Amino acid sequence: MAANALRPARQTEAVPTESTASDLPSDLREAHEILASGTAQILPPDGLAERLLAARREQRPLRVKLGIDPSGADLTLGHAVVLRKLRQFQDLGHTAVLVVGGFTGQVGDPSGRTATRTAQTAGEVIANAQGYFDQLMRILDRERAEVVNNADWLGTMSLADILDYTRQVTVAQLLERDDFARRFAGQQPISLSEFIYPLLQGIDSVEVHADVELGGTDQTFNNLVGRELQRSRGQAPQAVLTVPLLVGTDGVEKMGKSLGNYIAIAEPAPEQFGKLMSIPDSVVGTYARLCTTMHPREVDALEAEVAAGGGAANQAKRRMARAVVSLFLSESEAEAAEERFDAVHKRGEVPTDVPEFPLPEGDPVHLPAVLVASGLSASTSAARREIDAGAVRIGGTPVAPKQYDVERAKLADAVLASGKRRAVRLV
Repeated sequence: MAANALRPARQTEAVPTESTASDLPSDLREAHEILASGTAQILPPDGLAERLLAARREQRPLRVKLGIDPSGADLTLGHAVVLRKLRQFQDLGHTAVLVVGGFTGQVGDPSGRTATRTAQTAGEVIANAQGYFDQLMRILDRERAEVVNNADWLGTMSLADILDYTRQVTVAQLLERDDFARRFAGQQPISLSEFIYPLLQGIDSVEVHADVELGGTDQTFNNLVGRELQRSRGQAPQAVLTVPLLVGTDGVEKMGKSLGNYIAIAEPAPEQFGKLMSIPDSVVGTYARLCTTMHPREVDALEAEVAAGGGAANQAKRRMARAVVSLFLSESEAEAAEERFDAVHKRGEVPTDVPEFPLPEGDPVHLPAVLVASGLSASTSAARREIDAGAVRIGGTPVAPKQYDVERAKLADAVLASGKRRAVRLV
């Protein structure tokens, strides 16, 4: 294998060249447009078209692989980007193959890491995977999904089997990876097991006979290893589709819980809708393209409306927010969330459909402590800052700056709110 065989070609456009698209029948061109939309790269550039044509010739669905090494965290819209792409394949009649890392999760994926990742036990991987599935199936079609555990084949392979595969990948190729290169240059340790991880992920592609593998842009190298291993075993090499990392609600940083700029797919509809309405106009099109079922041409029209500004931009953002909430929850919940949003933000009404929280004993009541205990504030210092900024309201009336202790009678059965979306009724 050539030294640069695992190095992706430089591309600025995910959509294939016109000559490649023109080789497809009209229905496959339409499918290709949908599947290519929102991708970061398709490798090789004609790989997806070739696989679609092969499936048509062989009269079978494509087997589209996605590896999951669950960490136990709730899924966010950032996680859902690649799952939405997988659902698009399912909607076009293809099969999703979810490979749970019962074995690889014990190794730890080094992708994007600056230090050795802590591995999980086999029991932890499986327990976390069980917590993921209900969330996964909010997005995927259960009828067109296969779920397999790579411990079933990797756990039974002999050392001789593994060594036979290692001949397909060189250390030089591994050190070309950005994360390994940085750690090697900085004299940071890289365990041999981390070198083995891309190989194990590639073996998964051989075992499940993948036609296509999906992943984030940080998975490109691992996915390309799968192509080489399949070729060495006489299989048609998989096409690789990578999807970009979704920016958070701040419109700048990658979506993540540690930054507080995330939207969880399981959180209540009013919270989802409110967060979506808070994103900058500059990323409305990105959210529509990566997080909804909108057709690429519909997203193009939506982006034009956002660019026009004014009322058109607001309506476009609302359409995107309704589409996201409808996808992960329901249309009726999306409509109710929009009405609640308007009641609070347009008409200044106090929300009534909020969870209850027990009012602490004592008089007066220390408000920062209540804000933290009820989950409305992250810490007492943050609660004080929110009070001083006028963001905390009791029954719709802002609390005066520095007013940290409040009469108990004033709080009884009142709605306590912090910001526009977080509120509880004190009982």
